[in-house]
Amino acid sequence: MASILIIAASDGNNLKLAEIIKEKGEEMGNQMSILDLCAVDFPLFTNARAKATETLEGLSEVMAQMAAVDSWFVVAPEYNGSFPSILNNTIAWLSREGDDFRDLFNSRKVGLGTHSGSDGIYVIVAMRQLFSYLGCNVLGRTLRTSYSKPANPDTIVAMLGELEK
Repeated sequence: MASILIIAASDGNNLKLAEIIKEKGEEMGNQMSILDLCAVDFPLFTNARAKATETLEGLSEVMAQMAAVDSWFVVAPEYNGSFPSILNNTIAWLSREGDDFRDLFNSRKVGLGTHSGSDGIYVIVAMRQLFSYLGCNVLGRTLRTSYSKPANPDTIVAMLGELEK
């Protein structure tokens, strides 16, 4: 049994996908939770705002939630060939916390998924590059869904199995 956090970078179909993943993970005996980045709703990160903000409300809670689990399953839609700004914005705010924010990411297992209007390959590639750069161990297998291609339960189970190890 593992504790897995699903990080949803959309409050639409990717949040629904996060719920499907959560349900599968719980059926497998894992402790599952969802971090809905849209509900957190941090302000846009800028250097000026960061300097003027001693403590960003909710940031320490997000960081604690991310640190408290064994692995993450990140789901995000494809926006203009990349990931949504809410994901990058959250990581930008996290990057100013603590002495070495990369401790949160180093060696963390991460699964990647998407529900996108297209096949979602670009968001997967962009997230793979981002999380690899931050020091995460990104699974090779990914979950890609669209309006015409529902989530494959076998893929979800296989990926959760890898995140359990």
